[in-house]
Amino acid sequence: MAAQPIYEFYAELFDYEPLIWRRFQVPGNISMARLGYIVMTLFEMKASHLFAVEWIYEYGGNQKTRRFEVPSESADYGIDEEKPMDATTVKLSRITDQPGSRFNVNYDFGDNWYVVLKLEKVFSDSELPGVELPRALGGAGFGIIEDVGGTYRLADFAEAFKKKRGEDYREFREWLGVDDFDMNAFDLNDMNFRLRKIPRIYKQIYEDHSYPTQRSIDLIERKYLK
Repeated sequence: MAAQPIYEFYAELFDYEPLIWRRFQVPGNISMARLGYIVMTLFEMKASHLFAVEWIYEYGGNQKTRRFEVPSESADYGIDEEKPMDATTVKLSRITDQPGSRFNVNYDFGDNWYVVLKLEKVFSDSELPGVELPRALGGAGFGIIEDVGGTYRLADFAEAFKKKRGEDYREFREWLGVDDFDMNAFDLNDMNFRLRKIPRIYKQIYEDHSYPTQRSIDLIERKYLK
């Protein structure tokens, strides 16, 4: 049996400095929905808002976007270019296997976070067990802060905790219930631990419409570190 193709991506949080980025690998047979769950895990998105995965491609000399969402009762899914496609049924490998292909993950249509992805390479490795995927290879920066107000307010958040004074600091400290927060923090080992567990929880939330258990919430909130 031929080895499953492995897709290696570079991703970064759009419109934010200093750069928050990740490099990661996934099996090519995952759904577009699961790609979204993996990116959400990598960038600290907690599955409390809607999301979409967008494939950016060229057609007839023009840039096009194909949008994928997890179906809901109010959504109208189909093949119409203007309608989102069902992210749970379309495999990544059916979309593209071309290095240089680009995607966006749009999370929380209010705060409007975007993570931009570039497919760097597609390869096979018969020595790599499938259970090792997805996996993060590197990164920098913490990720987003849920419900903070988008990248503009994320910059205010980072500056407030850097200075540890001022009205913003007092507001954010009271809101999160913490005195310190390091927006530069990134732990590769912890991230790979989370990638083995969190995307499965997000599938249950979005696709099975089941409320997460307290154990799942504790995982998402990193209670295991306390």
